[in-house]
Amino acid sequence: MGNEELKDDDAHEAVIESQPKATTSAHVVTAESVQAEEVPTIPLGSLQTVSALQPEISVRPVQTTQSITVPAPLVVQPVENHRTLGEWRQIWWEGIRPSYFILALMPVLLGSILAWTQSISLQAPFGHFHPLRFIAVIIVVCLLQTGANLINDYYDYLNGIDTANVFGPGGLIQQRLVRPTSLLKIGLIVLGVGTVLGLLVAIAGGPLVYLFGLIGVLCAYFYSATARSLSSLALGELVGFLVFGPLTTAGAYIMQTGHLAASIFVFSLMPGFMAAAVIHVNNMRDAEGDAHVGKRTIAAILGLSWSRAWFLVLLLASYVIVLALGIPSHTPHLLLITFWTLPTLIVAISGVLRTDTPAGLDLVMRQTLRLEVYFVLLLIAALFVTAVLPVLPHLPEHLLPI
Repeated sequence: MGNEELKDDDAHEAVIESQPKATTSAHVVTAESVQAEEVPTIPLGSLQTVSALQPEISVRPVQTTQSITVPAPLVVQPVENHRTLGEWRQIWWEGIRPSYFILALMPVLLGSILAWTQSISLQAPFGHFHPLRFIAVIIVVCLLQTGANLINDYYDYLNGIDTANVFGPGGLIQQRLVRPTSLLKIGLIVLGVGTVLGLLVAIAGGPLVYLFGLIGVLCAYFYSATARSLSSLALGELVGFLVFGPLTTAGAYIMQTGHLAASIFVFSLMPGFMAAAVIHVNNMRDAEGDAHVGKRTIAAILGLSWSRAWFLVLLLASYVIVLALGIPSHTPHLLLITFWTLPTLIVAISGVLRTDTPAGLDLVMRQTLRLEVYFVLLLIAALFVTAVLPVLPHLPEHLLPI
């Protein structure tokens, strides 16, 4: 029995091994066949009917027209008449660029304080100062500079200058905030009002103030006006030096004293050089755009390397003058406190030497403006203390409360 069962098992295994093994290769699966009547069909007559149909084509004339449809802009500026008073105030505040008023205010402040400190003596311990004239001069120079800035924006737009410069002028026209003609009219009106007010104020100063004022008004208009503007003839730094240096400082001095002293020109050179440095680095920032439209500036003529050197000359000239005034014996040594601005000076110098981008040069320009403010204020403080200290012991006791 046992041998027969083993034989049957062996035979069964032999049968299994003789059968073909299942393979995993891909094979085609066919669908089950269907009856012909189960497949949907379209009658042949219907297809013949569709092919026999012909589409109707109508020919119509196309009328030409001169009108052109322009798609609406994604961002639409509000209509001028629909702006609120607050919106207008913000627009014009940015357009007149009040940060640049420093260039005109610093020489007015210097000339007026210099006249006052020179009038302080033992006989007149409080000196002689005319506050109304001082305020009137400030209003006049601010009006003239505002008009000059607006007219400058108009002619820059007309000549294609600063059209793509985000660091340039106010850009009221480029942003379509104000119509070009409106900007020009307002600029001329402001310049005219400043001129008329200046004529009235100059009565107290005399012929020299009229002469300085006339030169200032002509420079304000022709700085950018006409195709042969002063700024396009590489005269921007020279105009800035004269207007924001000797002319304004001497004019403010004469308004307080009624006469002109030779020493005022020495002091007026310092804000003049500072203003020229600000204008020069501004032109360095805009050199690429100015060269593209054919505007010739010293920065565009010299190139970046020599423009940096010229900027250093203009900036350091004021410190050389202070050294000449403060180091010799029997001179007001207190003027040397202006060297407290050396950290700001180093920042401006290192900035102009390291950067060559418009954004970096714009930052250097703002640092130079800040440097001028600190420098002139320290200079004024030195003049005041130098003039007041000798007369303090001679003042009456009731004027010196403890």
